[in-house]
Amino acid sequence: MTLLKLHAIEKRFGATVALDGVDLEVDGGDVHALIGENGAGKSTLMNILSGAFPQDRGEMSLGGTAYAPMGPADSRRAGIAHIHQELALCPHLSVAENMLLGTEPSTFGWLDRGTMFDRAAALLEEFGRAEIDPHSRTGNLPLPDQQVIEICRALAWDARIILMDEPTSSLQRSNVERLFRMIGKLRDRGIAIVYISHFLEEVREIAERFTVLRDGKSVATGELRGVTDADLISFMVGGRPSPAASQRSLPRGEGSVVLEVENLASPPRLHSASFELRRGEILGIAGLIGSGRTELIRALFGLERAAAGRIRLHGSLGYLSEDRKREGLALPLSIADNITMSRLSTCARAGWLNLRLQAAQAREAMRRLNVKAAGPEIKVVRLSGGNQQKVAFARLLHQDPDVLLLDEPARGIDIATKQDVYAEITKLADSGKAILMVSSYLPELLGVCDRIAVMSRGRLSQAKPVSEWTADSIMEVAIGGTA
Repeated sequence: MTLLKLHAIEKRFGATVALDGVDLEVDGGDVHALIGENGAGKSTLMNILSGAFPQDRGEMSLGGTAYAPMGPADSRRAGIAHIHQELALCPHLSVAENMLLGTEPSTFGWLDRGTMFDRAAALLEEFGRAEIDPHSRTGNLPLPDQQVIEICRALAWDARIILMDEPTSSLQRSNVERLFRMIGKLRDRGIAIVYISHFLEEVREIAERFTVLRDGKSVATGELRGVTDADLISFMVGGRPSPAASQRSLPRGEGSVVLEVENLASPPRLHSASFELRRGEILGIAGLIGSGRTELIRALFGLERAAAGRIRLHGSLGYLSEDRKREGLALPLSIADNITMSRLSTCARAGWLNLRLQAAQAREAMRRLNVKAAGPEIKVVRLSGGNQQKVAFARLLHQDPDVLLLDEPARGIDIATKQDVYAEITKLADSGKAILMVSSYLPELLGVCDRIAVMSRGRLSQAKPVSEWTADSIMEVAIGGTA
């Protein structure tokens, strides 16, 4: 019997189309895999289901009744629980307090702590984890135990549907098996699971049906036993041409080695990465969310602690964060301040900032990247997302490092702006800069890079010339195959 039904769901964020007609049906007691590349719309769909924001168009029904949550509390009352990839727990609270948050037992308005701890212990025992102490401080527990708390919290709300977003991305295999046993118990109780994962072997192990999203649309659905992995990968990547293919010149990377990395590790996600990067080369790092690709770049720049390995750098480093709003930009400051802040020495004399010189340098960077703003004095917070990304990139150009570490340089920007960014990356390589670029968008890597390596579960494959890769072969390695 169909428990959840979605039809023609659409969602826009300004000019960005996140969902463009998604259909989904989930039966009670069904583990339904939601599959797709990064940026396909999976998380947006889950946020709509869990009431984080409304859809723009389309219809949803739950148990045969129209479903339109006004917020997360509505979705919980309706029986939908969302377990995010990054767990949403309060580390300073106890296990029991986290599990029953929002549904605490009380008597005459007073919290009944005894009943609360008894209820938490009963839920833990039900899932074979009675050894977890309900009184323990949640932040002191290992990640697998915290995931148990999230699931038990969903049961405390009497969830009929549990949305699981990449639940195994940080788990070792023994804990994955334990999680799958839990999911089996939930399924046996008639609870439906919408399971997001990039690892096809896990999807086949736990799910019966699938739906594939691509570019915000549902493009395939059915029984998993009726399709091969090659079919699923084809559904995911489609036959898209590379938007950046016209940007590539002849293969580069004949220059001297400027960055050497040997067996770099930064647990828990980055286990081993080795590569060489040459002047004039663009080396792409492909991989799925949670694979360790971002941790690799952050460890190279010193933002994550490296537990093992060796790095040899012949020159200077510059870094572009994937999170421009929290890490990449100072939003309340002007365009000029943001562009020059990492190298103020170019526009200062005797310790005093020369505002006229700073503005001139900012205008040149804005012209180079086609930043659309009235002038360098405009605050960055007033710019569109695409122009904010250009400002973050412009700061890197102003810094003028020898090696550029680019984490999702074209994330969340429109096609025209992407072309500007691709063109500038190509120019930088042609001028002798060495570029290490992480991207979720395969056509971007295939169109811009000279070589590509793939990160899978914290391990980096051998880098090979772009001509030896296809979208399908990259995905095969990313989901756990061999290069």
